Amino acid sequence: MFSLRLRKLASIGLVGSYRRAFLRHGVAPAIEHRAVLQNLPFDLVVDVGANRGQFTLLCRQLRHSARVIAFEPLPGPAGVYRALFCEAANVSLHGVALSPERGEMEMNMSQSDDSSSLLPISKAQTENYPGTDRVGGCRVPVAPLTDFMSAEDMTSRSLLKMDVQGFELEVLKSGEALLPSFAWIYAECSYVPLYEGQALADEIITFLSARGFVLSGRYNPSHGRSGALLQADLLFTRV
Repeated sequence: MFSLRLRKLASIGLVGSYRRAFLRHGVAPAIEHRAVLQNLPFDLVVDVGANRGQFTLLCRQLRHSARVIAFEPLPGPAGVYRALFCEAANVSLHGVALSPERGEMEMNMSQSDDSSSLLPISKAQTENYPGTDRVGGCRVPVAPLTDFMSAEDMTSRSLLKMDVQGFELEVLKSGEALLPSFAWIYAECSYVPLYEGQALADEIITFLSARGFVLSGRYNPSHGRSGALLQADLLFTRV
């Protein structure tokens, strides 16, 4: 983790867009995903769980002309995202969480807002990631991905990214009709239940395998205090 922080600081010093984002909005790029993204010729990114724009910032530095459609239901991070990309005509943000159903759901607010989830935060999460305890709840709007996009909006080089704290399977179900239009899906998945009721990595792999995707890479593994693998970023490629 300390090494990653040093690398982020170095990247901020070297790249003008990163430096401006950090000085003006306190946002650092998600450079831990650079090794994956630099090899994908994406021209459309659907950024689900966009938080303050860390992932979008990296995508725009790698593929400045790529269109980004982002989703972030928490008003605070969403406000920072909008301020950061207010001059980017090819970036848009929807202040909703993705779910198969339309309406509202309770967001379990974490002390670290990027660990907030529509699922209850488990003891395994707080024990392995100190500072992620639940501090409250708030109602957020939810809707399917298909309410915001259609197959006609997609390109042959579309990337779906998910960082939704255990809600990955529900996000996939919310846009199931669009999955054949994605070339890649990149998702943070868990190997132990960090959120109550979440689908684990094997279930996500099985779901996407049945829909024409193969697991083509595992990145940024995170291990618990016992050494067990807790989560990792999985890249799926459409066959």
